[in-house]
Amino acid sequence: MIVLFTDFGLSGPYVGQMKARIHDIAPALPVIDLFADAPAHNIRASSYLLAAYAQAFPVDTVFLAVVDPGVGSARRLPVALQCDGRWFVGPGNGLFDVVGKRARRCEQWVIRWRPAVLSSSFHGRDLFAPVAAMLATGRPPELEPMAVELDELARLPEELEEIVYIDHFGNLLSGIRAAAVAQGASLAYQGQAIPPRQTFVDVAPGSPLCYENANGLLEIAVNQGRAVDYFGAQIGDRLALVAPVG
Repeated sequence: MIVLFTDFGLSGPYVGQMKARIHDIAPALPVIDLFADAPAHNIRASSYLLAAYAQAFPVDTVFLAVVDPGVGSARRLPVALQCDGRWFVGPGNGLFDVVGKRARRCEQWVIRWRPAVLSSSFHGRDLFAPVAAMLATGRPPELEPMAVELDELARLPEELEEIVYIDHFGNLLSGIRAAAVAQGASLAYQGQAIPPRQTFVDVAPGSPLCYENANGLLEIAVNQGRAVDYFGAQIGDRLALVAPVG
């Protein structure tokens, strides 16, 4: 399958145009919409979000991931990575750095293939979508091996103590994996320690809680409310880990 991870949104033509290009090459291939609302222009937050959610997909999945504010410029080259058996296709701007950092095995290639027509502003449709379709159907395009910059990956924080995503319910997803911190750890935000709980009804309606979400990230929510409004939150806001008591 091909899994889409973009900041394009669903209200315009962009995701549909990418799917159409994939369909031209691989009409029988399943295409999964994972995120169309990844943090807009925010490569750092998106890289931690993608790494967390990619883990649920089987090997041979191809992730077509585009958060590319530098599209058309002299930014780093377009890349394809194979990390623990999954493919990642998109801009070489750091979007795949956390995936590479956490992988047991990771190889990287520069995408040398180019379509007959390549717009300056929509590489997601013109370049990355065809490459993803080719890889998913076993017809790899022209790729050139490229070393993974291990020193650069080592400088990345293991966990990102920031809000990386705000979902439909107004919940605040952090870039921190619950499994990577002590059991019972919670978050502090805006000087307030958020109590760790297992699920929403463990606090009174209208009260905040911190919990491990279904994809393994620490998250802040408000029972029957919207944490984004409760706190006036924004993506990129800093969080702090609070060690468990006792």
